[in-house]
Amino acid sequence: MASQGSNRSFCNRHRPDLPRQRLADEASIEETRRELKGLPPSSQQAIDSTWIFFSNASEKERNLIIDGILAKCCFSQLSHISTSIKALIRIDFFTVLPTEISYRILQYLDATTLCKAAQVSKLWKKLADDDVLWHRMCQQHINKKCTRCGWSLPMLQKKQQRPLKWSTENSNSSNSNLEDWGASLGGVDELKTEVNVSCGHDDASANPPTKRRRTISHQANTSYARPWKEVYKERLMVGLNWRHGRYKTTIFKGHSDSVMCLQIRGNLLVTGSYDASIKLWNLNSGTLIRAFLGHAAGIRALQFGDNKIISGSLDQTIKIWNWQTGQCVLTISNHNNALVGLDLVGNILASGSMDRTIKIWNFEDKESFTLCGHKDGVNSVQFDTTSHTLISASDDFTMRLWDLDTRQCIRVFEGHCGQVQQALFSPPEIEYDHLPEPDALASNFTQKDMESIRSSYGEGFSGHPERPLPPLYVISGSLDNTLRLWNTASGACVRVDFGHTEGVWAIAMDHLRVVSGAGDFLTKVWDAVTGDCVRTLDGHTGPVTCLGLTDSIIATGSDDCQVIVYDFTPQEIAGS
Repeated sequence: MASQGSNRSFCNRHRPDLPRQRLADEASIEETRRELKGLPPSSQQAIDSTWIFFSNASEKERNLIIDGILAKCCFSQLSHISTSIKALIRIDFFTVLPTEISYRILQYLDATTLCKAAQVSKLWKKLADDDVLWHRMCQQHINKKCTRCGWSLPMLQKKQQRPLKWSTENSNSSNSNLEDWGASLGGVDELKTEVNVSCGHDDASANPPTKRRRTISHQANTSYARPWKEVYKERLMVGLNWRHGRYKTTIFKGHSDSVMCLQIRGNLLVTGSYDASIKLWNLNSGTLIRAFLGHAAGIRALQFGDNKIISGSLDQTIKIWNWQTGQCVLTISNHNNALVGLDLVGNILASGSMDRTIKIWNFEDKESFTLCGHKDGVNSVQFDTTSHTLISASDDFTMRLWDLDTRQCIRVFEGHCGQVQQALFSPPEIEYDHLPEPDALASNFTQKDMESIRSSYGEGFSGHPERPLPPLYVISGSLDNTLRLWNTASGACVRVDFGHTEGVWAIAMDHLRVVSGAGDFLTKVWDAVTGDCVRTLDGHTGPVTCLGLTDSIIATGSDDCQVIVYDFTPQEIAGS
């Protein structure tokens, strides 16, 4: 195979631009000439003439000479040829192939083989470390299971994507909007006096350190992008810790009664307790940043916004706090019983109460409305912004799927034999291949089938073919000791996960795993796709009542007044 360009007259083995090959050939020829000098002069002349003739011969003539020599060879000579030729026919094909084809070959390698390829030579390292190759590798594995190898790696969470700023630059305008909106609603009281703040540390020490992200900003306007290989390596190390159960445990003590809710945002942890206090912690140092005091009864629900914390309490109120200053900027008291469930997306807040109702609050439009249908207290609520729907869980043993555009219940999920404590939409990226799909979602579904499944979600979907459908699956945890997976198109329970010996109080979920906390003092980690329990975490001396889950952390709150954080981040990454 002749080379291209200026080396067209040379074969790939004798190209002058391949010094490694040329040096190897020169060393071999020099060794052969030394052996030749040990022969009689007449033999030297005859052999040298043969080499010269062969070098000047055409390809056809060379092949004839080789065929003739091979026909005359004994087995010993053929064995010598076989041994010698193994080394001679080796070629670094990346040196002769176009770069585009080299990349095309390398993209079929797994991460381990790609790393080994980078150790072959400087050229191979340059090709194997290409950012496009590793970006593709990240796309195949991060936050989903690779269809080729079955591996999955955790997503890079916000704490490593964007620093949390402690500046109150935007706080005043946000607080003003909340106060204006509060004045337009009935049952809203602004706090007349400033809330007492308990804080054992100043703001400088409370400022959470931020970890590296894909793009890291430095002084002035300089920045650099982290290589995708480095991102993959970091995610792989975290993924291996998840797989093998390697983690560091930190215990947060400070509450004097049961911890009933918690939220994680970046390097911050916020907890709510029956002691009527909310506490903000630094996850990295394990220290208390400040306490928020103002509720008259226990805290049952929390949400963490950009510059606000929203709390729901047994005192029937919702309070909105500026988490940077500790000030309560708004109190809402439109429910007639305890607040136990909250969900915040942008400027929209959903609240679930023991008064059996769900209220939707719009901070931007300053409007609210109520969803009624549950026959007992509402324990949890969660939005799906894509489809404009909401899932709720209740003490009436059911869950309900709501259309927020029509403000109607479009599905009731029945099957639990205990109070349903929490329900979550399953991320659409999770493919439950082993579960039967409804006929309308099969690979051969027709337009009529799609219309049928769309109509099953009610008028709000049947009359709007362009409107995205709700997530196909919902997962729930109940005091009947089980987790259940439900199909939202049919309302059927498609899987039941057993493992806890007491009621399930809390669940959390991402693209790879489900985590559950129960009255048996245990936290269990489940494979999101198969439903297999892959790990059990202990440490609490009371029921596990609330959970937080990120790419590398599980946080658990308990009746024992403590919060335990299981951190799967490798030490070398945690310290960077």
